[in-house]
Amino acid sequence: MAKKIRPNPMIAANDCIDFVASQTDECILMCSLGKDSIVTLDMIAPKFKKVYAVFMAFVQGLEHIERWKKWVTARYKNVEMVEIPHWNLTYILRSGLYCTPHPKQKLLKLADVQKALRLRFGCQWVFLGMKKADGMNRNLMITQFKDNHYTDNYQAYPCAEFSQKQILSYMQMHRLPEPVQYGLSTANDGAKVGKASNGIGFNLDCLLWLEKNWPQDLQKIYQTFPLCERVLFEYHVKKDREQALKEQEQKEKENDIVEAE
Repeated sequence: MAKKIRPNPMIAANDCIDFVASQTDECILMCSLGKDSIVTLDMIAPKFKKVYAVFMAFVQGLEHIERWKKWVTARYKNVEMVEIPHWNLTYILRSGLYCTPHPKQKLLKLADVQKALRLRFGCQWVFLGMKKADGMNRNLMITQFKDNHYTDNYQAYPCAEFSQKQILSYMQMHRLPEPVQYGLSTANDGAKVGKASNGIGFNLDCLLWLEKNWPQDLQKIYQTFPLCERVLFEYHVKKDREQALKEQEQKEKENDIVEAE
């Protein structure tokens, strides 16, 4: 059986971007400041008069995110960096996850956010950094858009054909900085990547990274979601117990050796 030839990711990306650029000179990018969205931004910025790069945040105004926003606008003069509340916040606030419940909170989806952004900026096209290599569901979804330049309903996926290794190679070739990695894992294609995330979350990896690198940002999260402090509290209690048990076992071994002598 003949091996299936994978399309050249840059040819597919340029075809997608050029198709959108032939219809408009302004666009929106859903920009998580992760590898995929940074590569997408680097590819689309030269081909549009104006790009609105939208970062969705669980807590706005975090200092380490502000540094990334300044880097984006310094490198790409035609890019306006916009920070808005993440749509997942509506579910968090309504359920009262790490905060006081707001049962009357209206629930939103990504489609609702995009609709609002289109009205705000007056442009229809939205770029996303999703790719087929992200998983089976993404593969199935994006593959059906192949014959339409990897676009659908004014959404464009220029990274569709990239593997994770190719994303990293592009970043190295174009000297793009490594984004924040809140937690490390070995993922697809054997590439060492950070765990997928929609920015700052309330998982242990994110909170530990903030505790070590940006404690002032961690305090800002605690101010908005005070109950999430329990995540690190329980982690440290568990680690302290494990360390105490380890020291006790070591001490018992040493006593056994002394008695045997």
